Amino acid sequence: MSGQVERSIRVAAEPTGFGARISGPDLSQPLQEDVLAEVRQAWALHSVVCFPDQPLGLDALEAFTQQIGPFGKDPYIEPMPGRPNVLELRRQPDEKASNFGAGWHSDWSFLETPPAATLLRAQTIPPVGGDTLFVDASRAWDALSDAMKAVLAPLRAVHSARQSYGTKGVFARDTEARTMKIIVSEEADGSLTHPLVRTHPVTGRKALYISPVYTVGIEGFTPEESQALLGFLFAHLTREEFIYRHRWTEGDLLMWDNRCTMHFAEGGYDGHLRVMHRTTVQGEVPV
Repeated sequence: MSGQVERSIRVAAEPTGFGARISGPDLSQPLQEDVLAEVRQAWALHSVVCFPDQPLGLDALEAFTQQIGPFGKDPYIEPMPGRPNVLELRRQPDEKASNFGAGWHSDWSFLETPPAATLLRAQTIPPVGGDTLFVDASRAWDALSDAMKAVLAPLRAVHSARQSYGTKGVFARDTEARTMKIIVSEEADGSLTHPLVRTHPVTGRKALYISPVYTVGIEGFTPEESQALLGFLFAHLTREEFIYRHRWTEGDLLMWDNRCTMHFAEGGYDGHLRVMHRTTVQGEVPV
């Protein structure tokens, strides 16, 4: 690590190693290559990293995102005007619709190349509620028996956006007004498969690559068989020892790895404004 203060980072990890705070870098300016390499290493090691107190404008948020990698695709949500790669997750104090992201998921896993990273910056944080929970899908895999690992290793899971954005999905049935513009589409009713057990391209660690929101079955299994096995795995993944809870502070920038985590956005802030800005980084075909 460089001896210059402005080119160093400090990493404070959670006791489990899953989740960490990175302080030191000013993300409003381009990071030098050695600092960027340290940030990438910390992100790979801890999966969910928080950069506290980052007063970033949207230009800076987009620029830092592109230092991590090319922009990813964000389907079914209307982006900000003039910002095709930025989503504004805004919920007004008087909204009655459910908070966005209120279900365990890995972002856009129904795509052929789901995003590697999601970046979320806290613009306006309510005084109560609104935590984001993350699951360490690598440690969840490690904790399974060898016999169960042998069963799961060759399987392919079926992913689809239909439960959320399909013509009969949650948002199609939404009757409450919502500030965010959600796009319901017949395209969302389709599906594809990914390995149920995914290997991380950087660390080589294996992780369970499924989620209750976007995983709708297991290739070759009957619906009843899929439901039984997935139900067990979802319960296993969300055990307390695999969860990191992030309590937001205004100015936080959070970056998480969709390849080995899933997350859940809690509500509990009715009557308060909440505004977040989100970008994604292009990923690769899961293997």
